[in-house]
Amino acid sequence: MPPFGLLHRRAWASLFGQLLRPSGLVCIGEVHFHSQVSEAVLISQLKPHQEKSNFVIKTPKGTRDLSPQQMVVREKILDMVIDCFKRHGAKRLDTPAFELKDFDIAGQFDPMIPDAECLKIMCEVLSGLQLGDFLIKIPWKDVRHEMVAKKGLAPEVADRIGDYVQRHGGVSLVEEMFQDSRLSQNKQALEGLGDLRLLFEYLTLFGIAEKISFDLSLARGLDYYTGVIYEAVLLQTPAQAEECLNVGSVAAGGRYDGLVGVFDPKGHTVPCVGLSIGVERIFAILEERMKTAGLKIRTTETQVFVATPQKNFLHERLKLISELWDAGIKAELLYKNNPKLLTQLHYCEHMGIPLVVIIGEQELKEGVIKLRSVASREEVAIKRENLVAEIQKKLSES
Repeated sequence: MPPFGLLHRRAWASLFGQLLRPSGLVCIGEVHFHSQVSEAVLISQLKPHQEKSNFVIKTPKGTRDLSPQQMVVREKILDMVIDCFKRHGAKRLDTPAFELKDFDIAGQFDPMIPDAECLKIMCEVLSGLQLGDFLIKIPWKDVRHEMVAKKGLAPEVADRIGDYVQRHGGVSLVEEMFQDSRLSQNKQALEGLGDLRLLFEYLTLFGIAEKISFDLSLARGLDYYTGVIYEAVLLQTPAQAEECLNVGSVAAGGRYDGLVGVFDPKGHTVPCVGLSIGVERIFAILEERMKTAGLKIRTTETQVFVATPQKNFLHERLKLISELWDAGIKAELLYKNNPKLLTQLHYCEHMGIPLVVIIGEQELKEGVIKLRSVASREEVAIKRENLVAEIQKKLSES
């Protein structure tokens, strides 16, 4: 397979912008963590006689804050998309000016092979996100004026294509157009149909031909794209259509062989084809569905909670949790010297933490630790030296 790159169709402009950025300015991406600390309320400590500051914190225009629950959903979407890109050999390109989730293939390759892989990637991402049934539409450029005036297609051929505008289908529609004598006599139309026939051949080999529809009523940026273009839409039941937002297409892409040359001082042409995943649109759909279904979302990945039923056991809890962290186990405890056991157990249930390790005076004397399942409330005594192995076993079984 040839090397792939995440070369966004607008990334070149962003890169030029970065080069022109004044020295000393640095773009920093913030990562926000949520734990028990977020449960606390931050209170201003200004004294009564001090004047309040006029400083107001505002969300930058075009952005919004996301809650821990929303971040979980968004990160799962991004992880799914990025994992798919990497599976297809992608290299990452960071352009801080954009939130990019695009996959692009740049270079001179044989016809329709990269195009077919982009459609395969789109299918993998949308299937993996479990959005429901979807369809990827491949349009014929159907705007008569642009086809004739800008693309050089003969007017009579453009009019003949117009007869097909209300049609959509798979390879059978392509074959039907091949048999149309008025289309097959035009070199440009014949080349385009040949590309589509080849594309559907590859899509069949990839096992996704049934997800692709050749839709002559669809048109997307004729000046921007130079070849096959496509967009993915969700096929919703009437009930889903009422529940979910009308967001339009959730992914799109196509071939844009002339765009890179616009930003190259020497005007070098680099053939490119790519796709964009509508992360924000998909996020809006999944968020709405979860609200409708009343699903509870875990906001942490904590696997084990370290608890005690007794006072003055903070040091033992700290030693124990350190052992778990050092073993790569995600663990936490309450930031209190003498928390009540019931409070600790309720916290685990509320946060969806699956396991609790309990240490007290009796356990310390016997050299064991109690391992409790939060769901079943069953407890077993484990020798301390075997605790990490037993936890890892339990986690692998869940």
